[in-house]
Amino acid sequence: MRIMGLDYGSKTVGVALSDPLGITAQAVETIWRKDENKLRKTCARIEEMIREYEVACIVLGLPKHLNNDIGERAGKALEFGEMLRRRTGLEVVMWDERLTTVEAERTLIENKVRRENRKQYIDKIAAVFILQGYLDSKR
Repeated sequence: MRIMGLDYGSKTVGVALSDPLGITAQAVETIWRKDENKLRKTCARIEEMIREYEVACIVLGLPKHLNNDIGERAGKALEFGEMLRRRTGLEVVMWDERLTTVEAERTLIENKVRRENRKQYIDKIAAVFILQGYLDSKR
């Protein structure tokens, strides 16, 4: 069974999946939406991938402030996590994602991805960092 990592944003959700052994995380896709509050298609796509890849658990990034406070974005992530838990019946682990987007951006720059192309990759790369951090903590 695989573990799904999600980087939840206002317009996108980056998706990563573990290998079947739960050792490594791979980028899968970025789900785009026009309005932050329109989540029906986003949830439907996540549920489709859960079935397709036989996902057993979801790890959702929790964007805490550097001082460990939970702000508005983290509150929205917690709400999204609860919605996923209700809809899928799976365990949703909230994972501290501080600086994963910065790390993803740095990785893309180091790999010479052009600035105008980075947006299509950054969220799913951040999801990889979220999921890999969780997988590493389990070993």
